[in-house]
Amino acid sequence: MTIAIFVFSLVAAMLIGVPIAYALLLSGVALMWHLDLFDAQILAQNVINGADSFPLLAVPFFMLAGEIMNKGGLSQRIVNLALTLVGHRRGGLGYVAVLAGCLMAALSGSAVADSAALAALLLPMMVKAGHDKARAGGLIAAAGVIAPVIPPSVAFIIFGVAGNVSIGRLFMAGIVPGLLMGVAIAITWYFVARREQVETPPKASAAERWKALRESTWALMLPVIVLVGLKMGVFTPTEAAVVAAVYALFVATVVYRELRWSQLYEVFVTAARITAVVMFLIAAAMVSAWLITVADIPGQVVAMLEPFMGNPMLLLIVIMVLVIAIGAALDMMPTILILTPVLMPVIKAAGIDPVYFGVLFIMNCAIGLITPPVGVVLNVVAGVGKMKMDEVARGMVPFMLAQYGVLFLLVLCPWIVTVPAKWLSG
Repeated sequence: MTIAIFVFSLVAAMLIGVPIAYALLLSGVALMWHLDLFDAQILAQNVINGADSFPLLAVPFFMLAGEIMNKGGLSQRIVNLALTLVGHRRGGLGYVAVLAGCLMAALSGSAVADSAALAALLLPMMVKAGHDKARAGGLIAAAGVIAPVIPPSVAFIIFGVAGNVSIGRLFMAGIVPGLLMGVAIAITWYFVARREQVETPPKASAAERWKALRESTWALMLPVIVLVGLKMGVFTPTEAAVVAAVYALFVATVVYRELRWSQLYEVFVTAARITAVVMFLIAAAMVSAWLITVADIPGQVVAMLEPFMGNPMLLLIVIMVLVIAIGAALDMMPTILILTPVLMPVIKAAGIDPVYFGVLFIMNCAIGLITPPVGVVLNVVAGVGKMKMDEVARGMVPFMLAQYGVLFLLVLCPWIVTVPAKWLSG
C-alpha cells in the first residue's frame, strides 16, 4: 500500500504537468499523510538538509567548468583535433563525433552540453558531406550520452551522495565502461556508414595534426589533472571541481583568449541557473528519500525481489530492465534521486559491489537520455539541428542498441568494470 501511494502520487502529479521537483515534494507529502507524520517543519528541514552537502558543492563548479569550456574554445579545439586524426577516413566525420564525444565527456560531464556543442559544430559538416541528417543526429546524440559515464560526472556525484558511495571510486570505475560505449557506437557507425556515399575531408598533414594537438593540449590537460589528482589523493572530487573551473577559466581567458571578461557575467548566470534547477531537484528528492526510509519501502522492495536475491546476475538484469522502463519516462536526475534510495538496500543485501552497480545504473540512466518518448538529449539535438524528434530517434536506434549491448555485457562480465576500477583506484 505504501509503495502504491508513493508511485501513484508521483505519477499523477507528473501527468497533470507538475514539474518533477514539485511532484517529488507532493509525493513526499502524500506519504507523510499516509504515515500520519505530516509536519511542515520536518518537510522544510529535509529540503534544507537535502542541499546541505559538501560533495554537492562539486555540482555548481563542474557546471561552471562546462559552460566556460564551451564558450572559451576548449570544445572547438577538441573537435578540431579529432578532425585531423580521423576525419579523412570513410565515414570519418562520424568517428570525429565519437572521439570528440569521449574527449569532451572528460571535460564537462554534461550530456546536454556536449550534445549541443557536437550538434552545432559537426551536424552541418556531416550533412554537407552527404550523410543522412537523422542518422548523423542520432550518432551525435549517442556520443553525447557518454558524458555522464566518463569522469568527471555530475551524475556520479549525485548517485554517490544519494547512495553513500565513494565518488572517487565511481569516477575511476566509469572510465573503461565509458570508452566501451564509444567503441560500440563507432563499430556500429562503421557498418552504417558503409552504405552511404559521402565526401570525406582531405587527410590532414603532419603539420596540421601537430598544430591541432598543440592547440588542444591545454584542453586535454584538464581531465589529466583531475584524474591524476584524484588518484594521488591531492584533492577530493569536490575540490577537483573547483580546480576544473579555475583551470578552464584560466585557459579560456589567458591562453586561448576566446572568453572575454565581459562575457563572464553571462557564463556565471547560466551556470547558476542550471545549478539551481539541479540542486532544487536534489533537495526535493531528499524529502522523498527520507520518507522512503521511514516507510521501509526498500524492505518491501527487497521482499518483492526475494526470488532473485540468490542470483546477483539475474537480479541485476531485472533491475536494469526496470531502470530502462523508468528511464524512458523520466529524466536522468529524477531517476537517480528516486531509485537510488530504493535500490541500494537491495544491492547491499544481495552482496553486489555498490560501485559496480553505480556504474551500470548511471550508464542505464545516461542511455535513457536518448530513449523516447522523453529523451532530453534527443530534444537538444533535434532543436540544434532543426529536425523533428522522431527523425533523430529513428537515426539513433542502432547506436542506442549498441550501448545497451555494452550495458548487458558488463552485467554478464563484472570484471570489465571491477578490475580496471581496482587498478585505477590504487
